[in-house]
Amino acid sequence: MCRAPFGVAYAVGPMAPPKRKSGGGRVTPKGTQPGNSRVTPKAGDHDDHRHDTDRNVAASSRYTPKAQRSGRIPPNWIPIIMVTLLIGGGLAIMARYLIFTGSNIPTVLGLVMILGGLWTATKWE
Repeated sequence: MCRAPFGVAYAVGPMAPPKRKSGGGRVTPKGTQPGNSRVTPKAGDHDDHRHDTDRNVAASSRYTPKAQRSGRIPPNWIPIIMVTLLIGGGLAIMARYLIFTGSNIPTVLGLVMILGGLWTATKWE
């Protein structure tokens, strides 16, 4: 038993042994690829028309990109509605503090307008 600086005892024996030092470096031979067990290509494998069937991945496990959208042009009124809702919401919240001091309805209306402007911004392509 050993003692730590503040008088707490700890055991020396149950510590983990030091890690083994490996040689490091490359584990697999140079020139290999996943799924390819050969190190060097055979004499006839350099033909461009042959494909190695061992390396083909099943179609269901491949990434499938999103389908291309048609070349639609977004309507010009979407950014106009977005800016109008955002500015109108800010003005409604300011009006609550300047004009309608006894009611919270302008604040709720302003927050709804700002959220509508943000939702419209997500629809603008």
